[in-house]
Amino acid sequence: MTQDPTHQRTVPAMLPGRRVLADRYELGVEIGRGGMGIVWLADDRMIGRQVAIKELNLPEGVPLDERKVLEERVLREARTAGRLNDPAVVTVFDVLQESGSTFIVMELIQAPTLSAIVRERGPLPPDAVARLAEELLSALEAAHAAGIVHRDVKPSNIMVLPNGRVKLTDFGIAQSTDDPRLTTSGILVGSPTYIAPERIKGAEADASSDLWALAAVLFYAVEGYSPFERSSTAATMHAIVNEVPYLTRCHGPLASAIMGLLNATPAARLTATQVRGLLAQATSTPPGGLTAMTPHPAAPTSYPVTGPNRTPRSGTRSALVVVLSVVVAAGLFVGGFFTHRAVQADPGGERPANMDATITYGEGGTIPELSWNPSYPEGRCLNGRLRDGQRITESAQVECDQPHDLEVFVSGWTFDIPDDYETVPDVSYPNTADLTEYAERYCTMAFASELLTEQGKNDLRFRTLVPTEQAWTDNRSTHCVLYAAGDRQLTRAYAASE
Repeated sequence: MTQDPTHQRTVPAMLPGRRVLADRYELGVEIGRGGMGIVWLADDRMIGRQVAIKELNLPEGVPLDERKVLEERVLREARTAGRLNDPAVVTVFDVLQESGSTFIVMELIQAPTLSAIVRERGPLPPDAVARLAEELLSALEAAHAAGIVHRDVKPSNIMVLPNGRVKLTDFGIAQSTDDPRLTTSGILVGSPTYIAPERIKGAEADASSDLWALAAVLFYAVEGYSPFERSSTAATMHAIVNEVPYLTRCHGPLASAIMGLLNATPAARLTATQVRGLLAQATSTPPGGLTAMTPHPAAPTSYPVTGPNRTPRSGTRSALVVVLSVVVAAGLFVGGFFTHRAVQADPGGERPANMDATITYGEGGTIPELSWNPSYPEGRCLNGRLRDGQRITESAQVECDQPHDLEVFVSGWTFDIPDDYETVPDVSYPNTADLTEYAERYCTMAFASELLTEQGKNDLRFRTLVPTEQAWTDNRSTHCVLYAAGDRQLTRAYAASE
């Protein structure tokens, strides 16, 4: 018996009578299985080394013409990987056909996949992810320079060696850009969670779509969950095309690289050269290898930001939900509660220096979707930018001691409602100018008050969000939102807690 040092399991030794291919490769135990075939542990008796051999193993009932296409795809994998010379690509030694089957002889990598590491340890440190990114980027650049698109970059196709280096494997669905024979079937090839949005819309895979998938992998590694994975394939594809994920565990150059590659518009996506420049900044710390570094603690399974179908965790503190009665005719704020002012409304009607222009949310608005869980225990801190087309949902909600983009420091109904919430008065949408004036005075008063801690308040920006006319029937709330100037993130809560 031999011991697999990575997976801590016993592997049977080679036994007499095992199947031998080409009078050279003695097949042993099965070590992997996928949609395209089985991977065997084998002995290369000529050289005296262990190898991995992938055998094409199609399910029963596959039509003959389709079987031939798939067999050719596996042969192309051998040709593809054999043309690549990069330390982060699994080496192909040989390819052969025997007894009606096709076999690819590959370098044996005894190491866990990135998906297994993240599943067991949780999110990895950003500096380790940046180094992983550099190696994978080099592998993809080598493939793209050779005219090859991988088409299935995902965590389970990335193996992490004991020294922390990585190997990109499974070019079984890789496509050569100069081989048109297998590009006309109309079949969408690749793992749905890591398929670029343009491919879902019908475009062919190319180098840019590989880089998009790489960014989704890096997001998974640093956050601990897949950014677009949902409960069904249809929901996953919808999320890829329509939603924007939010990073919470990294910032700076690495975050810029990931989000720049996740741009849904291929022409606006970062190039490999641009990403390499950002990664060079992110890896300025001494290398230590992925497995040599202590990863961030895994996010709790009920952490709202760790993906879909997660429920907010309970807590002893309720979120700060404040509803103020605002007299919009008053331009001065007086009384003990409002004596600590970071800003005052200008008597001439100009916005305070800290305040940016009011924007709308809801259908037809600047922010088409705006929602969060008000019972979240740490307040209402969110990731996302207040820019045209940005959707901000409950999945963007984070604890306020984590880096975040926004803090909703106060919300309130524009018109009061009875205690019986089911009987909301039927009030028509107000004049836009009146609604804006009301909301801006409301948020100015709240910002100037003791609702917010004084420390660092003057360095913040804020603005008001009001509903569109389309959203008015279901939501009349005015929201006052804090954020830092530029692209900086907040790192604590500013709203006073109970």
